[in-house]
Amino acid sequence: MTMYVTLEEALDAAREEFAADHPADADETPAVAQLNLQKYILQDGDIMWQAAFAADEDEEGDGLPILSGEAAQSVFDGDFDEIELTQEWQEENTLHEWDEGEFQLEPPLDTEEGQAAADEWDER
Repeated sequence: MTMYVTLEEALDAAREEFAADHPADADETPAVAQLNLQKYILQDGDIMWQAAFAADEDEEGDGLPILSGEAAQSVFDGDFDEIELTQEWQEENTLHEWDEGEFQLEPPLDTEEGQAAADEWDER
């Protein structure tokens, strides 16, 4: 799993990976059906992003499907507003690092460590 500091970096990497996996003719752009995103908050508070483009809406992948069809193709083509795209993200879908490399939507509240993490996440 590769995560990136900015959404733009994550999208660039996803574009490159999709183009490599789905070569098109020299005068064509690969056809994208879906954009999947995932936002992570690390233990130190850093925000990281992961993105993936899919050729089929039924294709399983990392992240949550956020855009499909023409909207996903527009992002692939670079015709999008990053602010609008980040506003599409629903914060309740953000994964928080609970233990090194382990992410959850919410910390377990049945332990002292979990409660401390929840308090820390709420402060952000």
